[in-house]
Amino acid sequence: MLKDITKTMENGMKVWPGDIHFSYTSLAAIRDGDAVNVGKLEMSTHTGTHLDAPYHYDQDGIGIDEIPLDILCGNCIVIELFNVHTITKDHLTSLNFKGVEKVLFKTTQLKEGHSYQDFPVFSKDSAPFLKEMGVHLIGTDAASVDPLNSKNLEAHHSFKETNIFILEGLELFQVEPGFYHLTALPLKLKGGDGCPVRAILSSI
Repeated sequence: MLKDITKTMENGMKVWPGDIHFSYTSLAAIRDGDAVNVGKLEMSTHTGTHLDAPYHYDQDGIGIDEIPLDILCGNCIVIELFNVHTITKDHLTSLNFKGVEKVLFKTTQLKEGHSYQDFPVFSKDSAPFLKEMGVHLIGTDAASVDPLNSKNLEAHHSFKETNIFILEGLELFQVEPGFYHLTALPLKLKGGDGCPVRAILSSI
């Protein structure tokens, strides 16, 4: 069975404060006598469920098109951590990852998810521990791994220093904790700083 863990992209959806609002508009419509329906998209590269490229927070980081595909596809574990403001190493040491290289953090059971003003973030000591466990990708149902008003982006940089990639804005409220196969592929956007993905879980 496949589970879609991607936020639906639609006009009026919530976006990171200050980002351009998502817009899908019609350029051609069969109902208006055109031969086909053709639309136009306008959005930030970090709209909805998306993958960060290291270039997003490091001028010398790789772009979205350079991220190896095996990082984005493979077995993962979904972990529940509720009522936690900052995910630290101490929250992780008792978990058994069983050699899985991708970890998704379910931090809310609410369909509407977290607000952009209040969501769980990661401490910079979580990344080195996850690296020790062999993790190369983390995902979160929160908007970011750093607080809304962070200027130094400690968690982002800590994940980059440990070669761990970041998925943000997942929709996990209906997903039970456990092991799955993850597919989360962005567009091949040359030099891109990030990109929405279609994130799918399947049973293993």
